[in-house]
Amino acid sequence: MTASNPARDASSHRLGGPPPRGAHLEGPLDSTAQLMNRITSQLGSQLSLVSLDGTRRPPPPALVLAAHGSRDPRALATVRTLIERVRELRPHLSVRLGHIELNEPLLRDTLASLAGKEDAVLVPLLLGRGYHVRRDIPGTAAAVPGLNTRVAAPLGPHPLLVETLYARLVEAGWRTRMSDSARRASAVVLASAGSRSPDSAADTRRTAQLLAERLGVPVVPAYASAAAPTVPAAVRSLAARGRHRIAVASYFTAPGRFATQCAEEAPWICAEPLGDHPAMARLVLHRYDQAVAVPEPAPERTLVPA
Repeated sequence: MTASNPARDASSHRLGGPPPRGAHLEGPLDSTAQLMNRITSQLGSQLSLVSLDGTRRPPPPALVLAAHGSRDPRALATVRTLIERVRELRPHLSVRLGHIELNEPLLRDTLASLAGKEDAVLVPLLLGRGYHVRRDIPGTAAAVPGLNTRVAAPLGPHPLLVETLYARLVEAGWRTRMSDSARRASAVVLASAGSRSPDSAADTRRTAQLLAERLGVPVVPAYASAAAPTVPAAVRSLAARGRHRIAVASYFTAPGRFATQCAEEAPWICAEPLGDHPAMARLVLHRYDQAVAVPEPAPERTLVPA
C-alpha cells in the first residue's frame, strides 16, 4: 500500500477538486459543487429514514466491523481507513469497529455501547469460515445483554476479493498482458494465515480457483500457520512444474506478522494485503445488506395450559 502524496492532495483541493479522503468540510467550501454535494448527502441521509407515507422508519442496524486485531500498528490504520471508505459509500449508516483481540476498541466493548440503543449487524473482517467466525464472534455477541444482533458471512470467497487480489498484483508488477511462453512460466501463490477448519481451507481454495480463472495461470493456496503447504513448499512445487515466474498474492485483510513473513518468502513479486481497496468497502456493505435482508426468525410461541 502506497502512501498518498500530501502535496498533490492539497494542490487538487486548492484548485477546486475533491478534498483529500478523510478531510472534513468544516472550513470555507471551495465551490458551489462541494456545497451542493454536502447538502445532497445530508438530505439523502434524512430522506432514507422517511417512508412513502411520511412516517419515520426505524434506523437501520449499525454495521459493526469485527476485525481480528494485530500488534502491527499498520493494521489498525488500514482498518480505520477501510471504515472511512464504508462511511463514504453509506453516509447515513452507523458504522463501528470492534476487535476480537489485541486492539481497542474490543468487540465486546463496542457491542456493549450499543446495547439498548441500536440493533447491530456484525460483519467479520475475516476471509473464511474459521473458528473466529463460527464461535468467537457469535459468542461475544450473545454475551451482551439487551442487544439484538446478526452475524454476517465472512468476506470470502467472493468475486470482489478476486478483484482486489488482482489489483494488488498489478500494483506489484504483474503484467496484465503477457506472451504465451511467459504465461506458461508464471504462477501465483495465494498466501493466507491458515486455519485448522476444513470450511476455511475450502473457502481459500475457492478463492484460489477464482483468481486462477482471472489470471489464466495456476494459483496455489499456501499458509503461514496451522495448515500446509507453506509458501516455500508451494513455490518449490510450482517450480518443479516449470513455473519459475512466481508471484505471491497476500490474502490478508491488513498488514501484520503473517503477511510480512509470507512477503519475505516470495521468490519474485509480492502484492500488498487487501487493505482499504474500494472493492473491500463494497464487499463489507454487500455482506451487511445480505444479513439485513434475511428475515428474522419468528419468536417461538409458548403454549399456556388451559
